[in-house]
Amino acid sequence: MNKLILIAASALLFAPQVSAKQTLINADALVDVAQGKIIESVSVLVEDQRIIQVAKQGEIELGENIEVINLAGKTLVPGLMDMHVHLTSDASDNFLAAKGNSVPRQTVKAVKNAETTLLAGFTTVRNLGAAGYSVIAVRDGINAGEIPGPRIWAAGHSIGVTGGHCDDNFSPPEAKSKSAGVADGPWAVRAKVRENIKYGANTIKVCATGGVFSKGTKVGIQQLTEEEIRAAVEEAHMRGLIAAAHAHGTNGIKAAIRAGIDSIEHCSFMDDEAIQLALKYGTYLSCDIYNTEYTLAFGEANGVPEENINKERQVGTIQRESFRKANKAGVKMVFGSDAAIYPHGDNGKQFSRMVTFGMTPLQSLQAATINSAALLQKSEELGQIKAGFLADIIAVDGNPMENISLMENVSFVMKDGVVYKD
Repeated sequence: MNKLILIAASALLFAPQVSAKQTLINADALVDVAQGKIIESVSVLVEDQRIIQVAKQGEIELGENIEVINLAGKTLVPGLMDMHVHLTSDASDNFLAAKGNSVPRQTVKAVKNAETTLLAGFTTVRNLGAAGYSVIAVRDGINAGEIPGPRIWAAGHSIGVTGGHCDDNFSPPEAKSKSAGVADGPWAVRAKVRENIKYGANTIKVCATGGVFSKGTKVGIQQLTEEEIRAAVEEAHMRGLIAAAHAHGTNGIKAAIRAGIDSIEHCSFMDDEAIQLALKYGTYLSCDIYNTEYTLAFGEANGVPEENINKERQVGTIQRESFRKANKAGVKMVFGSDAAIYPHGDNGKQFSRMVTFGMTPLQSLQAATINSAALLQKSEELGQIKAGFLADIIAVDGNPMENISLMENVSFVMKDGVVYKD
C-alpha cells in the first residue's frame, strides 16, 4: 500500500505543470458601464475564462507565453445581453410555411442563429419559448463546447391558456393541435412549470395577454388570470428561476406585476398606474421597440397575414410612447429585441431606437449589460469588464457613447476568454 502511495506521489511531482492561458487585450478605450465613463488607453488581462486585471496600457506585468491582442482605434464594451430572443425561427422564412418546421429543423436553425447572435456581440441571451426543448439542447451543446453560441437562459415551452397567444391557433379544429405549454388553471400552470424545469429550462415564460403574431387573439386583452400567473411565478421562484410575462395589454401587465413577475415583455400599453406598479415592485421592462420597422417593411413579402400586420400597426407607436414614459419615470429596463421577428444578428439595431425614444447612449448600453445581469441575478460575474468577471468582451470602432449606432457593427467578440471574432 505504501509503495503505491509513493508511486502516485512521484507521478504528481514529476508531472508536467499546465499553466493557465493568459491573453492581454490593448485598446484605445473601454466603456465602464457601471460608472458611466470612458477609460482611455486600456489593457485587460484575461486568464482562462475570467478577467484578472484592468489597467492603463503599460501597467500590467506580462508573463511568458501570453497572447497579446492589439485593438487600435477600438473601444471595448462588455459582452451584450439580449433578454428576449427566439433562436428557432427566421424572420425571412415564409410565416405560415415555417409553422410546419419539425423540432429537428428548428433545432438546426437555432444552432445557426446562436452563432450569428454571438458574432453580433451578444454573448448572453434569454430564449423565451421554443418547441420540443430544442434550444435547451442547443444551450447544452454550447456549454459542452460542441458548437459556438452565446450563454443561454432557455424557457422551454411558453405557458398560456387554451386558444391564447402561446397556443396553436393556425391549425384547423380536426387537427386537434395544441401547443405543449397550454395550461388552464393554477395547478395546471404549476405542472407546466415543473415539466419545463424537468427537461432543463433555466427560466420560465408565461403569456399573459394576446399577441401580434398569434391568430385570433387581441393584443391588449388579458388571457392568464392573476392567480394563474402567480402560480407560475411562485413555482419558478421556489426552484430558483426567474419568470417573464409576454404582456402587451394594460390589465395583463398589471396582473403580472402584482403576481411578482420578474420581467414584462413587450410592455406596449403602459398607463401611469402600470408604470407606478413596476416602480413599486422593481419589475424589469423588456420592450422590443425596433422590430415594428421590420414587420411593416417586410412582413407582407414574408407571408405574414394581414391580421398580424394590422396588430403590429396598432402596437408600434403606443409601445414606443410607453417605453419613453417608463424610462423617464425610472423603471428598470433591460434590452429585449424579440429577435426572429426580425433577422438574428441585427439585434444591435435596437440601440439607436432606444436612444431615439428617450434613453441616453449610456442607458441603452446599461440595459444590455448591468441591468440584464441584475435581472438574471448574475451581477457578480456578468455585464462589466472588471476583475473577477467572466471574460465577455466585445469591441467597436469608435466611441459608442457618442454614436450608439456603432453597436450595429461589432468587430471583436470574446466570450468566456475565447475569441470568436477578431
